Amino acid sequence: MDRLRAYEVFVAVVKRGSFTRAADALDTSPANVTRYIVELEAHLGTRLLNRTSRRLSLTSGGEALYERCVAILDDLAETEGLVSSSTAEPRGRLRINAPLSFGVLQLAPLWPEFMRRYPDVELDVSLVDRVVDIVDEGYDLAIRISRAGSMGNAARKLAASRNVLCAAPAYLAGRRLPERPADLGEHRCIGYTYAASGDEWQFLDADEKPHNVRVNCHMHTNNGDTARAAALSGLGVIWQPTFIIGDDLRAGRLVALMPAFHMADIDVLAMYPSRRHLSSRVRVMIDYLVDVMGGVAPWDR
Repeated sequence: MDRLRAYEVFVAVVKRGSFTRAADALDTSPANVTRYIVELEAHLGTRLLNRTSRRLSLTSGGEALYERCVAILDDLAETEGLVSSSTAEPRGRLRINAPLSFGVLQLAPLWPEFMRRYPDVELDVSLVDRVVDIVDEGYDLAIRISRAGSMGNAARKLAASRNVLCAAPAYLAGRRLPERPADLGEHRCIGYTYAASGDEWQFLDADEKPHNVRVNCHMHTNNGDTARAAALSGLGVIWQPTFIIGDDLRAGRLVALMPAFHMADIDVLAMYPSRRHLSSRVRVMIDYLVDVMGGVAPWDR
């Protein structure tokens, strides 16, 4: 059995959802496609596809093999392109993970231009706020809002993100404005579930001296847009990055608090598995994001 050809056939069947359509795409017969799948399953000792008269579906083993086969075939096509032509265009699927709010607000508007420049790259974008394992979950690239990278991954800084303490005028009306971190003990606060320091909020003074305070959070959320909506409704004090609340601060819907103190900036990072060879589709995506976000971040311009 030609295993590489078998992988190509398997991927074609999954992408097109039928043996017949896969055969048409590969310019072969449905019988040949069936033979390759049967031989591949026999070689691996497991069923890859559940077949009914109406549809095909992947088994758990089939799902794992499909992800790896797509990556292998993409890398092979790219390698052949590099050898055959010095001007070969990046191609293949690019799996990207990013935080939900940042992905919707800041990244989604960038994808059309990238895909216009690189039409042979297929984007597969997953938005989730938890920290994913890039290697184990099969991502080529992850965008992280973080003060540091992670062990085993390489990273490139795209931009800086400022966090701002703020509240809505409706909440602040009739209340004494906090002037220093300790004053937050008198206020209702809205906490971010994934904050590394939990409900202990950390501030820096003009001399960069740290001031920590444990706040009273009567609401928690794992999503920045939810915290923003709660603050806009007058429910309490939040801290959030300017890529979420920048427009609200400029329009006066939210008011920045404690001007004598600030929160530490965090970096927007493009993270990818540490490999000797960085695929061209990952490289051009990182270069594109650096070009768009370099200097002053778009949300702070």
